[in-house]
Amino acid sequence: MPQDTPDTPTPTPTPTPATAPVHVNVGEVFATYEDPVEMVVTTGPGLVARLGAEAFGTFFLVLAGLGVALYAGVTGVGGGPVAVALAFGIAVLASAVAGGHVSGGHFNPAVTFGAAVAGRTPWRDVLPYWLAQLVGGAFASGLLFVAAASLPALAGKERAFFSSVANGFGAHSPIAAQTGGEGFGLLGALLIELVVTAVFVGVILGATDRRSAHQQAPFAIGLTLAIGILIAIPVTNAALNPARATAAAIFSESWAFTQLWLFWVAPLAGAGIAGLVYRAFAAEPVRDDLLGEPDIEEIVVTEEHVVETPSS
Repeated sequence: MPQDTPDTPTPTPTPTPATAPVHVNVGEVFATYEDPVEMVVTTGPGLVARLGAEAFGTFFLVLAGLGVALYAGVTGVGGGPVAVALAFGIAVLASAVAGGHVSGGHFNPAVTFGAAVAGRTPWRDVLPYWLAQLVGGAFASGLLFVAAASLPALAGKERAFFSSVANGFGAHSPIAAQTGGEGFGLLGALLIELVVTAVFVGVILGATDRRSAHQQAPFAIGLTLAIGILIAIPVTNAALNPARATAAAIFSESWAFTQLWLFWVAPLAGAGIAGLVYRAFAAEPVRDDLLGEPDIEEIVVTEEHVVETPSS
């Protein structure tokens, strides 16, 4: 009589010891591992894409703001402070919606600096972003200057015409043309540019925080810029943006370059203050880049592959 053969128990699968994290880029083909593997995935647009978005956004911002200020008055459409403020505000809103998810939607060296101080943008991106913003702004002002030079009435007076949109103080403060004398002095120009830029950058940092309603951020940013420009136009012609100030100075009379330093120092100082205040009072640290995806987001994924021993 045959005896029953006891069933051979199936061995319990045993995972092997974990290995060190493996750093991989999105898009690479994952290999098959038999050990548990921690993979740190790097995400976000590349630097070239981000710089392109910054250059385009700054180009559109300068083209819209300076274009309305220069040409609307000439054609009789009306290029007063309200029209100029709306042009800048709508342009930054549209640029933020179009390219914010790529680069973070800075379009302004002061915004980039403030975001870096706040810990929202890597310091390694500051100089490349500034270069892209300056190139975009200069290309826009160059386009406007070439178009102005083709108008016979402006023959020989192109730089004087372009100086109407340059930023200045003292005799070159916009209100000086109305009073027939000196306009706002150095201290007044410095304070207005610093404080208004600080408020603007503070709104950007708060509106683009991950804990805020991101979809409303471009509207808050555009409205804040428009209000800031309305405040600063009589004082300095409203820079609030070193790239915009530099773009106008390139094609203006020589005085614009002699006063350009203030329109770098004041906005950067204001942005730095906003970044420090945000960093001091933010509820918790966040790692993102304003309206964009994180430049580098570390996502740790653990995959366990178990080697099973077949039953005999």
